[in-house]
Formats: sequence, structure tokens, C-alpha cells
Amino acid sequence: MAGMTAQQRHVAFDWGGVFTVGTFDGRSTQNMADRSGVSVQRVRESYFRHVHQLEVGTWGLPQFWETLQAETGMSLPYHEFEPLYLGSIQDNSPMYATLEQLPRQVRVGLLSNNYPVVSDHLRRDPRFARFDALVFSNEIGYKKPTPEAFAALQQAMDLPAGQVAFVDDVQENIDAANAFGFQGLLYHHDRHAEFQATLREWLAL
Repeated sequence: MAGMTAQQRHVAFDWGGVFTVGTFDGRSTQNMADRSGVSVQRVRESYFRHVHQLEVGTWGLPQFWETLQAETGMSLPYHEFEPLYLGSIQDNSPMYATLEQLPRQVRVGLLSNNYPVVSDHLRRDPRFARFDALVFSNEIGYKKPTPEAFAALQQAMDLPAGQVAFVDDVQENIDAANAFGFQGLLYHHDRHAEFQATLREWLAL
């Protein structure tokens, strides 16, 4: 990679655990338990049994919610569940600041294992206008760490993988990104300043 210029280096991000503090799934299942009075353990058993259906776009969010209610005894109209679910997002503000500060010549991508309705919500977020490519697992039918997911990211960014750093909070996904040819950067929100320095070094800023 020696000799690359900033114009030749770019970056792509995961969403959950990178642009959020903690996991969306953990917070959403806790919120469901708090609202319904059903134990969080029972909610999570059902949630994680079926969430793959959302991640690969097999189910829509209403079908997912109907299944969870049937299995757990939770009872809440869908029109009340959806805002509860979306309200479980807790932004990692420093990462959004980093995103905004990236030079315009740096192409920016997103590859997220995500869900119907949530992905639409994120697309409408004005801050996401900075992304040049948004790839959501529920829209492509593949989730990280499969090679197909990373191939979709590379195609969407229209760049060689070797010119793109991929930022994720899960080591398994970093390993898969590296295997595909990306430059994996492991992230934790408690070490944001350290990450930002590493990213600046990668981009040669």
C-alpha cells in the first residue's frame, strides 16, 4: 500500500456498534421487555431465534413482530411497536462527527446487517447523505461475514477492495473483510480517538 495518496484510499463502515453505542438488538429487546412486562430472557430467546429472517429480508418487520408476540405473550399493536423499535437506536455521536469531517475526495460506504424499516429509517437520515454507497443485508439477501456481502460492498463502492478500509466492531467481520481484500479496522466506541488516528493514518491525511 506504500505510496497511495488520500485520493486512492477510502473507507466503509458497519452501522451497529460503530454508529451506535452498544447493540441495537440488546437495547430493542430490553425496551420490548420493559414495555410488555415479559422477561428480557424470554424476549431475547424468541428474537434471536428469528432475527436472521429480518437480516436477509425473508420477513418484513410486521411478520417478525407477530411471531414474537405469539411466542412470548407480548401484546402491542404494530403501530406502537415500530416507533419503540426505531427508538432503540442510540447514536454514537463522535463517529457521526468523524463521518462529517472526511474529505470529499474520500468515498464512503456502509455495509450493515440490518432490518426492513430500520434500513429505510437510516436512508432518510440527512447524515447518511455523506455515504456514497449503502449496502444493507436485508436488501441483498446476504449478511456479514459472508463473502457475498463484501462483494456487494465492493461493487457498490466501485473500487478495488485493497483501497478501502472496513470498520466494524466484531472481529469475525474484520477477519472476513481482510480475507476479501479490505483493510479491516476493529472499532470500539471507548477508543474513538485511537480509531480516528488510525483512520487518518490510513487515509494519509
